[in-house]
Amino acid sequence: MTYSTPLRIAIVQFAPKIGQVSVNLARAREICRHLKPKSLDLVCFPEMIMSGYNFENAQAISLHLEHPKTGPTSRFCAELASQLKCYVFAGYPEKLSDDEAKSTEGPHADSQTIVGANSAVLYGPEGEWVGHYRKTNLFVTDKSWAKPGTGFATFHLPSPLRTLSFGICNDLNPVKPETWTLEEGPYEIADYALTQNADMLVLLNAWLDSGKEEDEDIDWHTLNYWAARLRPLWIDGDVISAPDENTQEEDSGAINGNEMIVVVCNRTGEERGKTFAGSSAIYSMRKGSGQPQLLHAMGRKEEGVRAWKLSV
Repeated sequence: MTYSTPLRIAIVQFAPKIGQVSVNLARAREICRHLKPKSLDLVCFPEMIMSGYNFENAQAISLHLEHPKTGPTSRFCAELASQLKCYVFAGYPEKLSDDEAKSTEGPHADSQTIVGANSAVLYGPEGEWVGHYRKTNLFVTDKSWAKPGTGFATFHLPSPLRTLSFGICNDLNPVKPETWTLEEGPYEIADYALTQNADMLVLLNAWLDSGKEEDEDIDWHTLNYWAARLRPLWIDGDVISAPDENTQEEDSGAINGNEMIVVVCNRTGEERGKTFAGSSAIYSMRKGSGQPQLLHAMGRKEEGVRAWKLSV
């Protein structure tokens, strides 16, 4: 992928308070208050960032479900996108319409109510609604309340973003079969992004910490796993290594060849005994190169916004 103008991406990573939407919205505004108009092309917020993620069941999350376009996350994204004159992505728990909501049988013949969808919204530089997506490959936490989506999404946006494929967290994992091998996959979302000729793949996550090498600032086990699950984008390579000194700078320098930029925006913090990995990252993946390249990463427990510029 070759850019005639810089590609400017910001990732927002913080630890929301579960069920405290107004508190989390205030935190997001505070984190972003120093960002300047026209300084960015894309700002990403994690999965269900304003509500928190680890709700026990449908009843627990019901009070925090949001209507598409009019809910607090949508209003926030519209406001920030208009203010910064850029695109803004964020995840949220979507409230289903009455005729779409349904009940299904749970594992022990209990009634399990499907009340919402684990969704994300994209707003544009004039504060306009651009698109919407529902998580397709549900994690166990989602299954007590959420309806799965019907497939991954692609958005066709102006340069320098161009063709952008999209998923949410567990969309990175296979559903059927539940296991995979490095050689054979399956690699659903990576294969999908390739069929779309995507220039970028964006994942909004609430990914749990691996619990490995806890003294390390970055969860390298998780970053390597994300890269391994995207193997078709780089094919036949080793695990990633730390960014070199040049990639730690605000301007990461030249991006050469036909590449896909992968943005993984994850949250941090703890909820109901679960710890999240943080470690949001930007990769460059070139098909056939044999190795993914990590351009930038945030810390496990880091809270704030990091903005990076990719250019030629």
